[in-house]
Amino acid sequence: MPWERRIATQDDIRVIEETPLDSRITETSTYELVTGAAARDPNGIAVSFQLKGDPKSKVYDWSYRQLEQEVTRAANLFHSLGVAGKASVATLLPNLPETLASLFAGQTTNIVNPINPLLEPEKIAAILRDSDAKVLVTLRPFPKTDIAERAAEALRLAPNVETVIEVDMLRYVTPPLSWIIPLIRPKVKAQHNAKVLDWGKSVAGQPGDRLTFDIPPGGKDRVCAYFHTGGTTGDPKLAQHTIGGILYQSHAVNDGVFGEKDTILCALPLFHCFGAYVMGTAAALNGGRLVLMTPAGFRGEGVIDNFWKLVERYKVNFFMAVPTALAALNQREIDGDVSTLNFCVCGSAPLPVELFKQFEKKTGIRILEGFGQTEATVVCSVNPPDGERKIGSVGYPLPYTEMEAMIVDGEGNFQRLCETDEIGELCIKGPHVFPGYKGTDKNNAVFLTDANGEKWLRSGDLGRRDADNYFWITGRAKDLIIRGGHNIDPGMIEEALMTHPAVAFVGAIGQPDAYAGEVPCAYVELNEGASVTSEELMTHAATNVQERAARPVYVEVMDELPKTAVGKTFKPDLRASAIRRVLTGTLKEQGIEADVTVENDKLKGMVAVIDAQDGKGRADVAPVLDKFAVAWRMAA
Repeated sequence: MPWERRIATQDDIRVIEETPLDSRITETSTYELVTGAAARDPNGIAVSFQLKGDPKSKVYDWSYRQLEQEVTRAANLFHSLGVAGKASVATLLPNLPETLASLFAGQTTNIVNPINPLLEPEKIAAILRDSDAKVLVTLRPFPKTDIAERAAEALRLAPNVETVIEVDMLRYVTPPLSWIIPLIRPKVKAQHNAKVLDWGKSVAGQPGDRLTFDIPPGGKDRVCAYFHTGGTTGDPKLAQHTIGGILYQSHAVNDGVFGEKDTILCALPLFHCFGAYVMGTAAALNGGRLVLMTPAGFRGEGVIDNFWKLVERYKVNFFMAVPTALAALNQREIDGDVSTLNFCVCGSAPLPVELFKQFEKKTGIRILEGFGQTEATVVCSVNPPDGERKIGSVGYPLPYTEMEAMIVDGEGNFQRLCETDEIGELCIKGPHVFPGYKGTDKNNAVFLTDANGEKWLRSGDLGRRDADNYFWITGRAKDLIIRGGHNIDPGMIEEALMTHPAVAFVGAIGQPDAYAGEVPCAYVELNEGASVTSEELMTHAATNVQERAARPVYVEVMDELPKTAVGKTFKPDLRASAIRRVLTGTLKEQGIEADVTVENDKLKGMVAVIDAQDGKGRADVAPVLDKFAVAWRMAA
């Protein structure tokens, strides 16, 4: 049963929670989301797709009946290929209707494992091995994309994959390009022994009116998906998602944010759980239209430039974005009718306050900031759609979810709950918290047990709860760098720079960036008697850090890195140094001389204190600094 009301106050949450969750979620599989939608409105448009961001591009629609048939056929195909037991179906795809069908079908057959196609082949191969992938669904070679090339190299390193199913994007191309592409299609030499099938032909050969197998047992506790986390660098870990966790997210988003049969524009990748669940599965429950805006989403050709016209074309009600996308959209004139838009949910990285205000003023669209993570099957809290939004906060927990700021010791043990406005590590408990990473060796310090014996997920983020029960993120207990919503493990940067013979210690952190939120930088201490320039170290990093997004934009050589009493690099001092350097330099570029210091505030964490010269005041400084997701104030 749906929630009685969309959330405006915490009283609404209490009313919702009076009904047991099992009475609300009656589905026992995500397959039932699709079949239920098809039964209610078989001819309704489930998925729309266009290859390019031109508002006049050809649109390809799937009805809910077609989606049900495609999911059913794909699930039967996966089963026929032996996907059972520990085996998974991996997908290495951009945003396509077939990608959505693969997600549902893989969850139905056994376990689906979406992989970021921008990862290097070695990382893709590691995930294929760790996930026990037996089948890989990927692209047939196609111009202007190297996914097929990456897949071929990864398959060479992952002999456990027995079957490759190729999706051909040619079906979405119109003449004359559809005549030309077969002549110029890239040639990819296979270096693996996997059998290669064509998606269209293979799926068509399966029945679409029934499943030929029984859905695996386990009910809502069954693990049906692996989503890799650990960012674009480092060793990815596979977060295990259950049927119950995914169904909860679908209901929470649909009942709490969407309107009935909303049109949802999806420009975030379906290999990330924000795209897969907040949009994909929730849209099926909603019975609305999911618009897949080009294979590359926001990065697709013409999407940003034509975004408002595309909103008008589809009469979009809702979309989700990361701060970098909102910043790009904010620079475009609104040249379409956006009156149908109700909300934009923004997550993955801190949203600068000034960008929030500018975007809402310009567009009239309400932004809902929220908080989530892969380990919690994504969304944990959000500002109430129909209630008070506190800019900069991540709202309050979803119904049936608990969040607390806790004091946790260095060994990961619970000490006590934080008082109001006291900063601690955010911990989460709820039906969507994952059972752990695949592989018990990767689950150290992921959970903690409180004084009452209750198990909580440690988020790794520092935050506080205010007197109104709104939560605020103030920093990170873990060292991840978040660049435009993508997590980057600093360890890989540090390891790469440590291979230079002159380097003794490295501390990699995220420095503030007005566009991406953070970009990686590194501080280096040299071996005694060694000599090397920052420029040489930048070149060394560019060569040895595999992922482009992780290559540091700045490297500084220090006499000695700040260290703790036990000799560990003290990164808060490095972050403070980066804040001072970036903000001072940015102000100077705008003709404002200022002394910038950094202090720790008990409510906001690190705060930059600006002492502007030559009579410059807040009115001069604010337009410059409010572009950063950094708390700041003028000196007294």
